[in-house]
Amino acid sequence: MNDLPPNAAQGADASQSASSSAREPIWRFRGYELRASEFTTAMVHYYRAEIQRSNTWRNRLDATTNWAVLVTSAALTFAFSAPTHHYSVIVLNTLLITLFLWIEARRYRYYELWSLRTRLMETDFFAAMLVPPFRPQPDWAENLAQSLLRPEFPISMWEALGRRFRRNYSWVFLVLGLAWLLKLYLHPHIAATWDILIERSALGPIPGQVMLVAGAVFYALMFGVGLATTRLRQASGEVLGKFEMGDLDLLRALRQAGNGSAAQPQSNGSRQADRPPLLCLIVSGDAPTLASRIAAEMKCPVTTVPGEGMWNEPRRDVLLVAVMAGELDRLRALTRAHDPQALSIVIPASEVVGSASNYTGM
Repeated sequence: MNDLPPNAAQGADASQSASSSAREPIWRFRGYELRASEFTTAMVHYYRAEIQRSNTWRNRLDATTNWAVLVTSAALTFAFSAPTHHYSVIVLNTLLITLFLWIEARRYRYYELWSLRTRLMETDFFAAMLVPPFRPQPDWAENLAQSLLRPEFPISMWEALGRRFRRNYSWVFLVLGLAWLLKLYLHPHIAATWDILIERSALGPIPGQVMLVAGAVFYALMFGVGLATTRLRQASGEVLGKFEMGDLDLLRALRQAGNGSAAQPQSNGSRQADRPPLLCLIVSGDAPTLASRIAAEMKCPVTTVPGEGMWNEPRRDVLLVAVMAGELDRLRALTRAHDPQALSIVIPASEVVGSASNYTGM
């Protein structure tokens, strides 16, 4: 006989259920079991390891920038210390700074890889503990595991070059360019005519006109790269403003909707972690059968909305299908195989809440 009141009995049952769930192992391998508390502890230690690795590579970035500043200071001090010193030291220093920029861009790509993993932990593990519904995105563990199993640089070399150039090296190159022109104008005495300036620009057998044109082309290319890569915003380690983040999410969603490239990480900098939900509107002449195939083969809910064309078109049903960007290619192939004439419209969705089990009759 149970002597507990009904409410107390229900509370005891709930407590026992929660306790048994906490004791239930969530990971097994060769006889070892990992429970929820142990899983959380392991993830915290992993997060600390990734943070330490990110900080290490961040320090390596700062070290490269420090090299560039110190070498530039030494070169300019030597070039302007005496009128007899040639400006070639400034040219050599410019080439050396370009090499430093390439090295730093390569290091920046590695830093972004570690930063991507820490951001996944912060947004979908720790942040999910703070606000309802207290659970991460359904694909965050898959994205993190994919990055661990097959590491891919999350950004391209062009974006890395452009970002490091705009943040640090543009000022170094600007100082070097002005110092080069100032050296030509001042030493050994002030150039009174343009011909004298051209004559001083000669470097060994290379005429002055060639050196000036080469310098102008080099600086145009460098600043052109900095401007052309402004719209590349795959970097996860950068702190962007509120409106920049909104534009970034929309651009990623539109690109992934157009390319269907989020299923696998690409070498051009697209990140598998950024896979926004998409809303697909499909207009088909055989909508019921197509809806049944989508629901059966893709295991996702499908909603049918009656539609009617405005130019004497027959009534047709419109299918509403919410999928992740990685599932878009499969949906396209299934639709094309069933109805090659079907019209498909893909719209980025800001959020999809709930699951297929919440929708009945779909």
